[in-house]
Amino acid sequence: METWIIFALLTVLSWGVYGVILHKGRGLMPMGAETPHASLKAFLLVCVAYAIIGIVAAVMIKLRGSNWSFTGSGITWSLIAGVCGALGAFTLVLALGAAAPLKGTAAAAAVMPIVFAGAPIINTITAMLLHPPAGGFKSLPVPFIIGCIMAASGAFLVAKYAPSNTGGGHKPGAAAKPH
Repeated sequence: METWIIFALLTVLSWGVYGVILHKGRGLMPMGAETPHASLKAFLLVCVAYAIIGIVAAVMIKLRGSNWSFTGSGITWSLIAGVCGALGAFTLVLALGAAAPLKGTAAAAAVMPIVFAGAPIINTITAMLLHPPAGGFKSLPVPFIIGCIMAASGAFLVAKYAPSNTGGGHKPGAAAKPH
């Protein structure tokens, strides 16, 4: 298997568990009067994790023998990417927190399909705006357009009908029935 596929699959694995684990961490923060701050506390620790991984990246750069040269445009676009990623993580914890009173432990099952099906569509649109397809947008193949529509439809269906959203498990606000 090619290296890029292995890394892509590791990314799928990492990001696939990210929302559920993040929501669990958010839910295990102090509640009551602190509930409005639980999402921000979880996000703060995500930022700490990013800093630790950043240090690992710096060590890898050193170990690979880099001369530590950078370009202005490379720095600019990389920082913009970082802001996009951090803003996405920030709004994700806010979405999970806002969904928690409605969906309880199923908040991630409702939020993450929208995020992970919507992001590739936005990625594709952004890529086409930065690097327009040869022949213009009119040259886009119909199966590609159908795929985008299917991704959006799939996100809706998975978010709405995930087993944890359709009656399985404990519902928020409902008293647990003794067995």
